[in-house]
Amino acid sequence: MRRRPLRLVAALAVGAVAATLTFGAVASPAAGDSIDDKRAAAEKEKKQNAAEREAAEDTMEGVNAKIQETSDRLLEIQGQIPDAQVKLDEANATRDKAQREAKLIADRLQDAKDQKVTLGEAITKDTDDATKTRAAIGQMAREAYRTGGAVSGVEVILDSTSTDDFIERYGLMTTALRTQAQVLDDLKTSEATNKSAHVRLEAVEDRITELNDQAQDKLAEAKTAADKAEAARKALDNLVAEQKSKQASLESQRAAVLAEIAHADAEARQIQKEINALKSQAKARDAELRRKREEAERKAREEAAQGKPPSKPNHSSSKPLSGALFSNPTSVNPIHVTSEYGMRFHPILHYTRLHAGIDLRTYCNTKVYAGRDGIVMWSKFRFGFGNQVMIDSGTVNGNSLAESYNHLTRGVVSSGQYVERGQLIGYSGNTGTSAACHLHFEVYVNGHTVNPRPLLGL
Repeated sequence: MRRRPLRLVAALAVGAVAATLTFGAVASPAAGDSIDDKRAAAEKEKKQNAAEREAAEDTMEGVNAKIQETSDRLLEIQGQIPDAQVKLDEANATRDKAQREAKLIADRLQDAKDQKVTLGEAITKDTDDATKTRAAIGQMAREAYRTGGAVSGVEVILDSTSTDDFIERYGLMTTALRTQAQVLDDLKTSEATNKSAHVRLEAVEDRITELNDQAQDKLAEAKTAADKAEAARKALDNLVAEQKSKQASLESQRAAVLAEIAHADAEARQIQKEINALKSQAKARDAELRRKREEAERKAREEAAQGKPPSKPNHSSSKPLSGALFSNPTSVNPIHVTSEYGMRFHPILHYTRLHAGIDLRTYCNTKVYAGRDGIVMWSKFRFGFGNQVMIDSGTVNGNSLAESYNHLTRGVVSSGQYVERGQLIGYSGNTGTSAACHLHFEVYVNGHTVNPRPLLGL
């Protein structure tokens, strides 16, 4: 009867483990779905933040590099935070799972240890019972030897003095025989049970060794998962702290930012005024352009007649694209636009500003070419625009046309110089308020900026 409860406990323990694993399997997909949803949301937010960051870079043109760097880093952090939060959630989920499994193994290990104690106690008791039984058998054997052996039924009859004496003697003899048989049966049962308990004890001890190994491995896994979760939490905390610091810094410089933007916008308006001021000289410029073109065409014809190669620059992008007014001004072919023309909203400082040109991919100190024939109006440093080359390309369909090449490392042309389409005019760079080497290309029609994309045949 002592072993039945033990088997019942073991069965219940196995059932509990099975139930835990079953419930865990049911709960796991839900947890997985939650992490997957968060990861998808983080990826979506990351793309949105990347778009906002690009737009913010355009709105910060004209602002000093340090403030631009603060703004860009803040937006970069905002893009990293959702991903960091997902990593933290994943690390926490891994840690919690490992800790639950470690607890489950620990419970199973404790159950096995409890079984070992119970079996040990049962073995001890069975051993004691067997010892006592053997002692009783020995006593009976000694008593039988002392009295001359076992008493037979005939002796009981012959030695009886009366019927009552016979009945009493026979009853005692029967009881003694039954007792002897019972004692022998108890001894056999006790020895068999004890042997079985020893076998079970060895199995439990092997299981304890196995569970001990599993417990050590799972504890190490849980510790590693907990360390990763803590590292992920610290990384997120650091990002949030840096975000607050950068945001506070940017907010504290809001007035300076807006002042610099106002300065840059004023410079842009001044450029438009200077272009408009030259309208009165349009006829003279057009006449000069016609003369230069005619001269270039005459020279080309003469050289062709003499069998010489044409002197016009043979740049791979010198020919205009179909339907375009301008050819590729960069050495990157095909043209690659990194930022479009249009209004930009800064998500931190909450102001809207026009990005008055398009940014074209170039690399530091790579060649920049004239996109169209024209006369250089100026080649100089302008606030916000850096080293700028402005070219007057005359009149097209009754509209005055000019274009500017900005953020150059240096220009190689001078004011009043006639340039042809595809001619080298400077080298790309990162001067003025620019975050990286690129060409900021602007087109002015009748003194006002327009989107250069269609005019480049894009």
